[in-house]
Formats: sequence, C-alpha cells, structure tokens
Amino acid sequence: MGNTESAVVQKRLARFRPEERPVVEGVFDRLLGGAGAPSGPPGRTLTLEMLQASMGSLAPDSMVRRIHRCMCGIDPEPAAPGKTSTSAASGVGREQLVIFLADSLRGTAEERAPLVMAMSRGGDEAAVAVTREQLAEFLQDLISAVVQILVHRERLQAWQPEKMGDSSLGVKLLAEQMCSELQPSDQGSYDVSCLEDWIFRVSQVSLYLEMLVAEGLNVSLSGRPAPTLLPPCRETPWKGLRCLLLDIPTLMFLAPQLPDSYSAPWRLVFSTQLHGESFTRMLGGLTKCGPTLLLIKDTTGHVFGGFASHAWELKPQFQGDSRCFLFSVFPRLRVYTATGYNQHFMYLNQHQQTMPNGLGMGGQHGYFGLWLDSDFGRGHSRARPKCTTYGSPHLSGEEDFTLDSVEVWAVGKPPEPEEGEEGAGKKSILDADPEVQAMLEMAGKTLHSQGLREPQEDQEQ
Repeated sequence: MGNTESAVVQKRLARFRPEERPVVEGVFDRLLGGAGAPSGPPGRTLTLEMLQASMGSLAPDSMVRRIHRCMCGIDPEPAAPGKTSTSAASGVGREQLVIFLADSLRGTAEERAPLVMAMSRGGDEAAVAVTREQLAEFLQDLISAVVQILVHRERLQAWQPEKMGDSSLGVKLLAEQMCSELQPSDQGSYDVSCLEDWIFRVSQVSLYLEMLVAEGLNVSLSGRPAPTLLPPCRETPWKGLRCLLLDIPTLMFLAPQLPDSYSAPWRLVFSTQLHGESFTRMLGGLTKCGPTLLLIKDTTGHVFGGFASHAWELKPQFQGDSRCFLFSVFPRLRVYTATGYNQHFMYLNQHQQTMPNGLGMGGQHGYFGLWLDSDFGRGHSRARPKCTTYGSPHLSGEEDFTLDSVEVWAVGKPPEPEEGEEGAGKKSILDADPEVQAMLEMAGKTLHSQGLREPQEDQEQ
C-alpha cells in the first residue's frame, strides 16, 4: 500500500502493533489469491464469492452477505460526506477491507456502530435508522456464526450439542435478550447514536463480531487469544442423557453471569432423566458440592432456575448472599439479581413440622420467587408484581406449577470436607459395616443419609 494509503487507512493501521500490521495488510492479497485470482493486481476487488470461500464454513451465508455489503459501503474518503463508494457495485477494495478490519477488531463503540448499522439495515443503504426486528435478525446471524465457530474449531470445552437443547431456539432467545438492552431514540427508532450506546453497554456485540471477523478471515493477532465463551464441562454422564435443558447459546449467556471467581468446570450432579423424581436424591446433588445452578422446566414448557453462591445446607434459616440470582430461559432469557430489599437468598429444609419443607429462593415463606416442594412434583413462583429479593416476575407458566424436569449443575470449587466427614477414599459407616445397616433397617430406622449420598452411576468423562 505504501505511500498511496489514505490518511484514514494510516490512522486505522496505527491501532495495531508493528508486527500485526503486515498481517492486517496481507488479508486482502491472501483472500484474492485464495480464490484463485492473481495476488493483488491493481483494480482487483474482493467479491462476495471470495468472501464466501473464506467464511462459508464458519457463518451462515446471510451473515457473509451482511459483511460483504458492509465492506462495500465503507468510504475511505470521509471528506466527502454522502459519497457513494465507487467499488460498491463490483466488490471490496483494499482500503475498505483494512478499515473494516481495524474498526471491527480494534474499534470503539462509536466506530463499530456504523458497521452494525450497515449489516442490519438490509438492502436500504440510504436508511439512517434500523428497526428492532432488523437488529434481531442481524444478531441471530451473528450468534449462529459464533456457535458454528465453537463447533468447527473444537472449542466446546467437552459440551456435546447433540445431547443438549435446541441451539436454533437458543439463538433466537439470546438475540432477543441482547435486543432488550436497546434504548430507542426520541423518534422510537434506532440510529447510529443508539447503536453506539448499546454496543458500549452490551459487550457481547463487540465480542461476537470480533470473534467472527478474526476467525472467518483468519486474522491472527499477537496477544489476542480466542475468547473462551463456554465453561469447561467435566464428569457429565453424556451416555445416559437425551436432551439437557441447557443449549449452547443459553450457556454462552448464563456462564458470564456467574461471579468472576467461579471458574471451576461445570458438573451435572442431578438430573431427573438420570436419577428420577426424588427430592432426597436431588439433595444428594445439591449439598456439599459448592455453588450450584438449578434449572427447572414446568409442564407448560417454561424453563427457569437460580444460581446458589454457596453450598446448600439443610436448616430452617435463609442462607446465601447477594451473588445469588434467579433467571428465566424460556420464553425469555433474563437474569434477576439481588435488590437489597432483604437477604432471603436461599432456603432448604426437610422433615420439619413447623417450617416449610422444600427448596426456595427469594421472597418469603409461602411466597417464594422460586419454590420446589419436598414432594418434588409441585412448586410455585410468586411475584406480585415482583419478587422482593430478586426483582423477578413469576418465572413459571402458572404461579403454581407442576414439575416436568430438573437439572443441578455444580459450577464452583467444592468445599473441603470437614474433619470427620466422608471424603475421597473414605467409606461410610454403612459401607464399612453392612450388619449395622441391616440391624437399623430391621429396627425400622430410616436411613436418611443413604438417600443423600452421591448417585453411583457409571459416568462417561
């Protein structure tokens, strides 16, 4: 490019380190050469077909077309406002590509907003605003591309999408959630200034766009490792599972909501698919395994749950702290954090005559934001109009719901066993002396601890 570079391009290249600039400048020639064309001859432009050859396996064709249209509309000479790019009809010029790479990979919210506008507005290049529906369609294409990248680049962190929920539905839900953060202009539309504010507040927009451009155009920059969007998954018996309540886009949304210190691999410690409908069995997965994520599906199809920041304890008092939250997955993807109104974060009780028996989060006795009865089949989510602890509406299809399925995921480092507790390699007294177990059963004593122990199914790592 040498001395023929415009001042705009020179300024864009200055964002990159000296060793990165040849990589950025070389993308144009590489894309032309990769499509079977001569390496960067004068007057050559990057066509849609060339871009599809590079990005086609990593993004929906509609997303590739959005990117190509956006590149074509970039004007390397901003001194002439309103000027139409001369290469828009034939393809993308070298300078247009460099500007696109600089703004998408190292740009500010102000510089990325016009790109998002161009990729969202469809064929109406003269439009100065876009609708929420257009932005939702753009986000669906962008999120779908990110999911494809995770699969294609083998960055699933041991998650198995074929045993999980419907990713296409998750894509739509995540796109709608991101759109819910939009704030329209006084005219009720979404212009560049609205998008700039939105991109600044919703970091996933920039993160996903940067990931797609870097991966799709194979731009490897020093000191910029690929983002890890999914938590590691360990000790999950995939062989026995049919379909998790989680899907990949939902996981991409929920994982960043956890406190920064919760970086341990996720482990499935209870599932009605695997362990049956038993409250006592669920307690075996909940207790003594550290922080957990509880997912519930009711018989109306609503999916919701809560994050517990501490290991659950059986006691008649509330527990936990302000890091706990409630969330909904379907029909809307939302998170509801502590309001500070009270400290009724977590509650777990069983076999009590004077206190409620079951699991609750938020609100108060008999009026929880999320409640599962100890009989396991029923629960409620009551909020009129909102849960006092978390500010959530009622999460289930009906205020009093019937349970369809439950999953419990351990998401943090398990607490160290206290002295005298069962630990790794130690046997319970019931295992050490079977005669004691038999005598207790003959005497009519209920072996409560037997139901609370970890299920012993063979687990596929």
